[in-house]
Amino acid sequence: MDKSRRTFIGHSLMGAALAVSIPSIVSAATKRGAAAAKIKIEPNDVILFQGDSITDAGRDKENQAPNNNRALGNGYAFLAAADLLHQHAAKQLSIFNKGISGNKVHQLDERWDEDCIRIKPNILSILIGVNDYWHMFNGKYDGTIQVYRDDYRKLLDRTLTAFPHVKLVIGEPFAVNNVKAVTDAWFPAFDEYRHTALEIANEYKAAFIPYQRVFNEASKHVSPAYWTTDGVHTTLAGAKLMAEAWLRVVK
Repeated sequence: MDKSRRTFIGHSLMGAALAVSIPSIVSAATKRGAAAAKIKIEPNDVILFQGDSITDAGRDKENQAPNNNRALGNGYAFLAAADLLHQHAAKQLSIFNKGISGNKVHQLDERWDEDCIRIKPNILSILIGVNDYWHMFNGKYDGTIQVYRDDYRKLLDRTLTAFPHVKLVIGEPFAVNNVKAVTDAWFPAFDEYRHTALEIANEYKAAFIPYQRVFNEASKHVSPAYWTTDGVHTTLAGAKLMAEAWLRVVK
């Protein structure tokens, strides 16, 4: 087969894969199972994104302003915020990102007064757990699934004591297999962290975003490496995938 024909076939296959749009992928991933709780945006809502490097996404930590592109980073939180600010301009939303790379649940707790309680969110979105597993897996942390569960509940109890009516969004920790850092050795142990996040979301009546199903569905259409750089951190396309899933829950 000549080079031009190989190139044509390669481009054709990629084009066919990409014909499945991100909204269609997210819809397919989220329609299975029980319907997730939905959160309605209200005027003057304060929305806070919290988590680790996936949420951090290179944000400028010196910039404390809401709705600021540098303060929001370049990941899913930025993309979701841009959509919200466009769609709800009249509601005067204030959106913050306080994710920090490398964080585990206990590290969120250590900075919660400054990076959550002080901000007084009406909507609090948390994506945490991959480092609780990853750092244990590579020998840098001695936490367990029970520590993760207990620390998460403690954090949410603390939050609800301060803000009994805060609307909670729990993101499912995810890991995309066969992309650099993530291998078969992660599973099934990592799945316990996913299941715990869902368990906690149900317990606290939080909206839940099934990110693992979203990435699994996306990987059926295009290579997993298209969506994530190392199995954990997203590409731009992966960030858009996450933002789309988040916006299915918060509108």
